[in-house]
Amino acid sequence: MPTIQNAIGGKLVTSVSTRTQPVYNPATGEAIATLPLSTNDEINAAVAAAKAAQPAWGNTTPMKRARVMFKFKELLEKHADELASLISLEHGKVHDDALGELARGIDCVDFACGIPQLLKGEFSRNVGPSIDSYSDRQPLGVVAGITPFNFPAMVPMWMYPLAIACGNAFILKPSERDPSAPMFAYQLLMDAGLPAGVMNVIHGDKEAVDAILDHPDIKAVSFVGSTPIAEYVYRRGTTAGKRMQALGGAKNHMIVMPDADMDQAADALMGAGYGSAGERCMAISVAVPVGEKTADALIARLKPRVEALKIGPATDKDAQMGPIVSKAQRDKIVGYIDAGVEAGAELVVDGRGFSLQGYENGFFVGGTLFDHVKPDMKIYREEIFGPVLSVVRAQSYQDAVDLIHGHEYANGTAIFTRDGDAAREFADKIEVGMVGINVPIPVPVAYHSFGGWKRSLFGDHSIYGPEGVHFYTRLKTVTTRWPAGIKGGAEFSFPSQK
Repeated sequence: MPTIQNAIGGKLVTSVSTRTQPVYNPATGEAIATLPLSTNDEINAAVAAAKAAQPAWGNTTPMKRARVMFKFKELLEKHADELASLISLEHGKVHDDALGELARGIDCVDFACGIPQLLKGEFSRNVGPSIDSYSDRQPLGVVAGITPFNFPAMVPMWMYPLAIACGNAFILKPSERDPSAPMFAYQLLMDAGLPAGVMNVIHGDKEAVDAILDHPDIKAVSFVGSTPIAEYVYRRGTTAGKRMQALGGAKNHMIVMPDADMDQAADALMGAGYGSAGERCMAISVAVPVGEKTADALIARLKPRVEALKIGPATDKDAQMGPIVSKAQRDKIVGYIDAGVEAGAELVVDGRGFSLQGYENGFFVGGTLFDHVKPDMKIYREEIFGPVLSVVRAQSYQDAVDLIHGHEYANGTAIFTRDGDAAREFADKIEVGMVGINVPIPVPVAYHSFGGWKRSLFGDHSIYGPEGVHFYTRLKTVTTRWPAGIKGGAEFSFPSQK
């Protein structure tokens, strides 16, 4: 069984750690690799390599850095099927879904290719007598990213391409559950001509996370994961004096207005609720039909669709949904379904006990649909991160909005309607970071930025796009005057425009 290696200073290095854990194929339940959990010495070595490489890389012209990103993008597109197969093997998502994930990651590399333009500052001539001012955005130094299992290729690409294009060196700590895709992408980045030490990959668990958060030479950390961990990471990192962005959990609602096309709304909920087995931070996990007739019509359309979901391994080209990433996560989802039944929600479609011939040991859960869910129920309050859709009936548009505003998470939301007034009101007034109008998963494109509100984001910067440039650089403003423009004598009053 292969051992997953670290990448330190441009070399693949087998960890000497005595702590290891298996990497599973979730479709079969079989261990397919061993992952050592890196030692503190190995993490320190990766940071030292990054620190040594960063000054020369930071002094490399933005155009030359962009050319590495262009080559990296070319290699990612050339090897897309191989990368997607690795994602599917260790995560479980179907191949087309893995290709879609990778495509959105490549979009972020594409954005990073524009770094010469993105780093351009501002210039003002004659802000005072013979005085000019200009601004410059400079790299931070060594930065790090801690990424989740659900998007092993895309979420790291939200971070390191732009951070590196800005002139930083990067430490990536990917998820322990599906580490092979980020390692494959790392090798492509090296093949694209990135100097040794600018990108390093370290595998580990909480000990590695804490070492990254505490290390004095790491200036900024990006994190994506659950809200409890995001809050922990944010507080520990800021206490250590780091710039932090920590994206947390979600409970994304989709309002369905009475005038909506019910078939379109049902189709949207199927993809947004059950795609990738619900293991998306932008998954729609709560449908909010307005009015009893709307709710009845929506349930009538959802029930047969959920029952007909084609579930299978990623190798099944007809599969619409694959397994859950781990046995522990599968058991947790089943526990949530049990809790919903015990709380009195109506279980319309039960995904418990799903078994697939030939894959009896796989980590599968069938599509699950609840109706008449109440806001005080655990299945409504908490992020399930599985193929479970809850329907909470609202009597009016305002009731639906109040429901969303009453939740602690505010990552994404959507409304389905033909009413332009309602759509505009929703977009303007809803207190959520990312909003879809007849778009169920409103993930911003790479040249915008991704980030929720409330307890879905800790920190001042959203991730990737223009916000990412600001996060991975610091602003310097220079004011200049040459001797010919300097009059004699000391000036004791504070400089002004008078």
